[in-house]
Amino acid sequence: MSPPARERVRHALVGAGARAEMFVRALALDHADTAELVALADVNQARMDAHNRWLAELGHPPVPTYRAADFTAMLAKERVDVVLVTSVDVTHDEYVTAALRVGCDVVTEKPMTVDAPRCRRILDAVAETGRRVTVAFNYRYNPLHEQVRRLLADGAVGEIGSVHFEWLLDVRHGADYFRRWHRDKATSGGLLVHKASHHFDLVNWWLDARPVEVHAAGRLFFYGESGRRHGYARDYDRAHGSPAAADDPFALRLAEHPRLRELYLNAETEDGYQRDRNVFAPGVTIEDDLAVLARYSTGATMTYHLTAYAPWEGYRVMVNGSRGRLELDVTESDHVSPAGAGALKGAALHGDEAAVEHGAARLTLRPFWAPPVDVPVDGWTRRGHGGADARMTRVLLGGEPDPLGRAATAYDGALALLTGLAANRSLDTGAPVRVADLLTLP
Repeated sequence: MSPPARERVRHALVGAGARAEMFVRALALDHADTAELVALADVNQARMDAHNRWLAELGHPPVPTYRAADFTAMLAKERVDVVLVTSVDVTHDEYVTAALRVGCDVVTEKPMTVDAPRCRRILDAVAETGRRVTVAFNYRYNPLHEQVRRLLADGAVGEIGSVHFEWLLDVRHGADYFRRWHRDKATSGGLLVHKASHHFDLVNWWLDARPVEVHAAGRLFFYGESGRRHGYARDYDRAHGSPAAADDPFALRLAEHPRLRELYLNAETEDGYQRDRNVFAPGVTIEDDLAVLARYSTGATMTYHLTAYAPWEGYRVMVNGSRGRLELDVTESDHVSPAGAGALKGAALHGDEAAVEHGAARLTLRPFWAPPVDVPVDGWTRRGHGGADARMTRVLLGGEPDPLGRAATAYDGALALLTGLAANRSLDTGAPVRVADLLTLP
């Protein structure tokens, strides 16, 4: 007799914007033998209808849709096991805690939330319920980053003294944070929370350490009303229907992107959300040029810099130790082509759009008293965040073994968040901030 078929894990998703696409597709196609999508929830019916149309194109039947206000009723009616949270960052804690308290586990997009009180609510709910929260830090699953983890854990550079981490967002990708809800720090936490939590989590994971003290400096240098000083400003509020946006390389043309048109332009009548704001329009409350100095529980330090207006996209990581140095140099795109300036990179397309720009990656170990060694890395690709998206869903949705401990817990999510929150506090005060003064962790 063949063994009985394993019952598939029932997933519901809340937040049916572009961030949901990776999970919806993975459930419908890649992991349909172990997991199933049973419901969608959102504040906007048109967005849920769009996802159901795309599911039909994949040969998957439509799933029931629920207004966000009916979230807990959905969990009971659809007998949900795991909730996927891909909503606006400031709402994460609401859905995470509600799901935990009715007996569901949760996978939430990063950042786990946007401030310390919301973080405390999530951690308290985890402790009270015993349920699991996993933060979708997909960069942990990038083959390059996995190899860094192995090398450092094996003592390739000895005891770690310091890390330097530079991240560049090009003027295609970086600009997109200033068109949408991310431009409001109250909603997104700013780039030190929304974007850099990825990077802070990697350092925590690589060093097996926690941040202790953070000092930061930064400003809105390029986008927002600074654009007029640099000669880039155009006089329009949003791109769609605006003649002034016609020759603006920073304008997002929603009508030219079929998926974005369905998710946002066609859905505006329900909630008024505009996805294509002028990146140089007033009202931006986040920074675009940020420097951080952090000290860790091991005594190691990190210098970090995020630039959101670079001519090319990629990052450099240097780890200095008692036996040598490890260097990671990644070019995701070496320039932004004129044809690609109005396109998107990132969550909306998840790296699946072909690009004419070139990219490369190199991992180099520089031991003392010996020539440098190029470390081979199998599996890295320019698509899907270096191949990380598919590897992550194999673990989170497909049940693949995870010997490297890549699946980030709520505690991991809190540590990554706290580096960014302490940096934001330091921006306000001009002084170093002790992480423990923001939130006490065990």
